[in-house]
Amino acid sequence: MRTLCTLASTAAIALVAGYAGSAAAKTVVTMNTVQIFGTIDPAKISDYTDYMSAVNLYDSLTTVDPTGKIIPELAESWTVSDDAKEVTYKIRADAKFSDGTPVEAKDVVYSFERLFRINQGPANLFTDVLKPGSIVAVDEKTVKFTLSKTFAPFLTTVPAVFIVNSDVVEANKGSDDAQAYLGSTVAGAGAYKLVEWDRGARMTIERDPNYYKGFGKGAIDEVRWIITNDEATVRSLAASGELTMTSQYQSPETYKALADMGRFTVVSEPTTTAFYLKLNTKVPPTDDVHIRRALALATDYQTIREVILPGGELTTPLPSGFAEFHAADVPAPKYDLEAAKAEIAQSKYAGSEIPITLGYVAGTKFEEEISLLMQSNLEQLGFKVTQQSDPWNRITEIATKVETTPAVNQIFFSPTYPSPDSMFFTQYHSKSAGTWASAEWLQDPAIDALIDEARSTADVAKQAVIYKDLQRKLVEIQPDVFLMTQTVQHAMDKCLTGFKAVPMQSFDYDFTRYSWTCN
Repeated sequence: MRTLCTLASTAAIALVAGYAGSAAAKTVVTMNTVQIFGTIDPAKISDYTDYMSAVNLYDSLTTVDPTGKIIPELAESWTVSDDAKEVTYKIRADAKFSDGTPVEAKDVVYSFERLFRINQGPANLFTDVLKPGSIVAVDEKTVKFTLSKTFAPFLTTVPAVFIVNSDVVEANKGSDDAQAYLGSTVAGAGAYKLVEWDRGARMTIERDPNYYKGFGKGAIDEVRWIITNDEATVRSLAASGELTMTSQYQSPETYKALADMGRFTVVSEPTTTAFYLKLNTKVPPTDDVHIRRALALATDYQTIREVILPGGELTTPLPSGFAEFHAADVPAPKYDLEAAKAEIAQSKYAGSEIPITLGYVAGTKFEEEISLLMQSNLEQLGFKVTQQSDPWNRITEIATKVETTPAVNQIFFSPTYPSPDSMFFTQYHSKSAGTWASAEWLQDPAIDALIDEARSTADVAKQAVIYKDLQRKLVEIQPDVFLMTQTVQHAMDKCLTGFKAVPMQSFDYDFTRYSWTCN
């Protein structure tokens, strides 16, 4: 981190490899991420790094605070009709894109309709709810959404769609609806501008001094993300003074090493992010429910949560942070190898060696340790284990086909919007199949029906009953092993403040919420 002042740990800091120029007179945060930024196109974003960049480069009509409350962003207000099928947003008079042109209702219409045409990223959230023509510009600063049916989570999904400058994008539309253009260029109203992006190594963004919402005291002028999951590299960057903030996926040893340097504080918060072993229900041997239950019983939850990676108890697919909707009567999963043997005996694979592939993110130490622990336990039960480590971009690619998705995958999943629907629709509904988030390939009509029923009622009490029933059914058919809720941790320079967990994917890393407190 560079500021006008001298850092406590060093008087002069070398630039991160590959960066050039001086950071004099700038407040710069350098943070590592453990996976690449797959895309910066708002119509295609899907995972934590995609949203991390998007929430800084673009704005939406609304955003989310740490309590999960929907708060204004481009929109200053909104109204909902009595039947909840019409929602009208009033855009701020001073809202403008980074090129200085005003944000208007036509830009909102264009952004959503482009999303529907491309049909990637958050598009599936609005399937059968919105369609081309159902969003209209009432006037330059007013936009109305007409839903085809009651969709209880609608207000919570809107922050997931970032607004593009329709004139700029249309002028660069080309033959692919501007996918090539927005794959490398930003046309938004975000607080930061893209400076550099080397897909496999780093990304740099800088503060837009003309941002319509302005900045608070101690604003972060520049953010540099370095892509590395190598623990030694992270410790080296910290020791040299180049690193300001770690990713949330470091090993306990790395957090301790940085805390011992004296410059860093390790911040820790419970989250609604869940960590699963996702079980492909369509390939052997995890196509058998008894094998899936055996895997859950062969998981040493205590060692994983207390030794390998700190986390909270996860008893159902829905983290208990969604307290009103959580099925608290479901008992915690248990580690019991004898019970696992009994489940295997009931499976169609009983009596023979059982081949199984365990997938995880390559180079992620704690995932490797979890996978090796699972191998040790499973081999005691007669499984022949193959370890399959892939880089994240490869994992997202192979998850698009049922036959290439491993039997077991380690996956973190955060709510894309602050509603239980985010945890269920994106992971378990048949319309979401073919993504890394739905690597279970569940495609179960009974599960779909419950998800659809919860989406179609605005009665919160009724939703709670449905969601609790849904959790019990999912626990029964065991499409996942419920490892833990993530306790997010970052080692942060003591002068950097502002991190607060938000129940929406990567909205915690909106750097307008951070500040540098040292003079």
